[in-house]
Amino acid sequence: MPRPPMPVGTFGKVYTKKWRDQYRARCRYRHYDGKIYEVERYGSTTTKAEERLKLAIRDFMAPAKGNQFSAQSKFSALAAGWMAELERLAERGIGSWGTIDTYRSRLQTVVLPTLGELRAHELTVMGLNAVVQDVRDKSTASSAKTVRAIVSGICGFAVTHGALERNLARDIGRIDSRQARHRPSQSRALTEVELLDLLGKLDVDEQALRDDLPDLVRFFLATGERTGEALAAHWEQFNPVGKVIQVHANVIRATGRGKILNEGKTANSVRPIALTDWCVAMLVQRQAVTGATTGPIFPSSTGTIREASNVRNRAWKPFLNRAGYQWVTFRTFRRTVATLLDDAGLTARQIADVLGHARPSMTQDVYMARGAVSRAAAEALGNVRGFCGDGS
Repeated sequence: MPRPPMPVGTFGKVYTKKWRDQYRARCRYRHYDGKIYEVERYGSTTTKAEERLKLAIRDFMAPAKGNQFSAQSKFSALAAGWMAELERLAERGIGSWGTIDTYRSRLQTVVLPTLGELRAHELTVMGLNAVVQDVRDKSTASSAKTVRAIVSGICGFAVTHGALERNLARDIGRIDSRQARHRPSQSRALTEVELLDLLGKLDVDEQALRDDLPDLVRFFLATGERTGEALAAHWEQFNPVGKVIQVHANVIRATGRGKILNEGKTANSVRPIALTDWCVAMLVQRQAVTGATTGPIFPSSTGTIREASNVRNRAWKPFLNRAGYQWVTFRTFRRTVATLLDDAGLTARQIADVLGHARPSMTQDVYMARGAVSRAAAEALGNVRGFCGDGS
């Protein structure tokens, strides 16, 4: 007489074994779909390994058909799967190809040389944290945060595919920019005097005029757009009657794909921006001179979309050297816009909407000028009686 099948929802004998510097507990488990699965978990002791195994059985989910990942999968294999998933999403317009290029570069040069050969079950919070903090110590806090995002993404991918029980990267320690080898430069916006002087020099610089910089810079100041967004701006998105331009894309160059229009870094990237009267007048005049009704507003000499790197390196930096403003970048104009709007009394949320940030904290931390002298606090405190020693 054949042995009766294991009851549904039960598991057989648990076997424990020393595995390198950990203990492995494994057993056969009959799931509610009627199938029997091999389940295993690891721990620093046999007891912890068995406890984790029982918890895993309690919360067991049958693996997806064709799932090729497990606790034995190498980190490099999980990373490849994660990158492939990011690329599939980017093909559908979700995410940025530019970000994927950044992740791929950091993954190949920083993450995989250290973690690539480890199995999923060998990953530890301590090990992941050491990689991230090492980047901070040798480079910048920004680079360390990028590496943390990569590691977290891969661990999250591992969780959803059954190779990890939880995302270990969530417990990585805080990244303190003060401990970084290279600290970011303090955010600085142009003062009104500097701005007028810079524009004046732009308007009389013959090479800058040939490179179509004066109108482009004023467009930056009127919209606060990212460089790629401004270069991707098309006449079709300009509404002179409504005094609005619709930000619809960001021009980038992606590995293996060339120059492409990306739909944006965040959900807020595609957005309408109300234009000032002087900007509307500038664009209307520009349209009258060029006769263009379609295509990019600031095209290349051949009528195509200009690339940000070409504009920076071939036109903008040479002009800055001639004008004596080497510290000014196109991002400086975004900071200047954010600061001007802040001075005008707009909320961080309103300014974030203009700049296309999903979080107002990003606007406040990165783009609003710091250290500017303001009399507002002094005037508010001056209205409080009793501060002066004479009782006034």
